[in-house]
Amino acid sequence: MQRPSDIDADPASERLWTPATAVTAVRTLASLALCLVAAHQHSLTLLVAGLGVYWVGDMLDGAVARFLGCETRIGAVLDLLCDRLNAAAFYLGLVWLLPQNAVPVGVYLFEFLVVDAFLSLAFLAWSVRSPNYFYDVDRRIWAWNWSKPGKAVNSALFAVLLLVTSTPWVGTVVAAGLLVLKCVSLGWLLRLGLPIPARVDAAPSSVPPTAPSATA
Repeated sequence: MQRPSDIDADPASERLWTPATAVTAVRTLASLALCLVAAHQHSLTLLVAGLGVYWVGDMLDGAVARFLGCETRIGAVLDLLCDRLNAAAFYLGLVWLLPQNAVPVGVYLFEFLVVDAFLSLAFLAWSVRSPNYFYDVDRRIWAWNWSKPGKAVNSALFAVLLLVTSTPWVGTVVAAGLLVLKCVSLGWLLRLGLPIPARVDAAPSSVPPTAPSATA
């Protein structure tokens, strides 16, 4: 089946540095710096500012990539890794400031840094540019994880409830629910199967191999 060119990755356009990845780098470093300073100064305000920079920057780099036509698989992987660095910095900082949140944060980080990371990187087994286009592979998995409502539930719901309610058991219930959602999605993905890319043989060398010299 022929897919639109804006869904399939273009090998000729793959590169590390694009305007979008530059935004990713800036927001990652800025958010990380704010979270580290927040932990050092025991400032919840700075920590929340770090979370805000992460969220706004994460939306901005995607918008820049789509607007300027510089979406790449390299950029998608970089974005996924930086998301997890920023999330870990914020949530570990939150536990540093508010230790009562250790259990819900631990559950959430396992869900986001392990299960969701595996799900999000699975797009590399197909030709799509990023998880945003996984609907071309499986619409149900995409809807639960990378549609706009899916992203909002997976990323924002836990942090907002934890900060607003200041109730660890609420955070634990939400984190456990997200973990179940991700495990169900993982089950669907494993039943779908990850295709194995065709082997690409190395180009033959123009220089014949040198025979080992005989020893006396």
